[in-house]
Amino acid sequence: MANGLRRAIFVARDGVRLVADCGGRTDAPAVILLHGGGQTRHSWSHAVDHLLATGFQVISYDARGHGESDWSPEGAYRLADRAGDLAAVAASLAVPFVLVGASLGGATSIVAVDRGLRPAGLVLVDIVPEPDPRGIDRIVSFMRGHPDGFATIDEAVAAVAAYNPGRAVAPDGRGLMKNLREGNDGRLRWHWDPRIIADEPSHHHRVVQRATGTLAARPDLPVLLVRGLSSDVVSDAGVDAFRATLPWLELVDVAGAGHMVAGDRNDAFSDAVVGFARRTLSVKASH
Repeated sequence: MANGLRRAIFVARDGVRLVADCGGRTDAPAVILLHGGGQTRHSWSHAVDHLLATGFQVISYDARGHGESDWSPEGAYRLADRAGDLAAVAASLAVPFVLVGASLGGATSIVAVDRGLRPAGLVLVDIVPEPDPRGIDRIVSFMRGHPDGFATIDEAVAAVAAYNPGRAVAPDGRGLMKNLREGNDGRLRWHWDPRIIADEPSHHHRVVQRATGTLAARPDLPVLLVRGLSSDVVSDAGVDAFRATLPWLELVDVAGAGHMVAGDRNDAFSDAVVGFARRTLSVKASH
């Protein structure tokens, strides 16, 4: 694969297969990347390049029900299921590691720590335990839209442009096809299992809020929040509430970025993550 990445398969406890890209030396400190809901591991492509060039080992995987990973036959898409998947991926490592989770991936990381996972550090990308419901509703509405798919790639491009008018999308849909699949009827549908949005977001938020108590009991765990300043998901009130629980919370605000921070401003995002990982993993590795 490009950039020295290799394709790997991890198998969750319930048999769901998770497809991942792995790179770097296996004895190097690691960064595990968890994408957001409705995305794939390819959303981290530029960040992966930056991390590998800096000497980290990287694992970036498609969450269950997304991308090339299996859809759960039982529709098991609770955060506890996803935390179990993360634990299975982390179990392959014999080195300290940092978790970098965007939105759903960040929520998964918090729940995984609550369930006993011990990373050296945690980066949450535009997600807090008390997100702005207006931003969450907009995301869910987009994901629930177009259940019958699209007749052409142009229709999919138009849907993305309407949802995120500030994001540049190639007119011919280059890159977008990684997020689509063609059905037997010839129509293009998003790559995710529709059942991943069966539960109301408020259920997941309650799970994350309960799990955050474990973070509060772990002052030895560095936590960095990377927020897009144009985000409609993480408000100042949400940051303040999180910091009241985690006084040691670090914050990096990225100008010119919305909820999709890594895609909107990958340069600033990658610099923040690499700096945090260098500092956190070097400290952990020296003990």
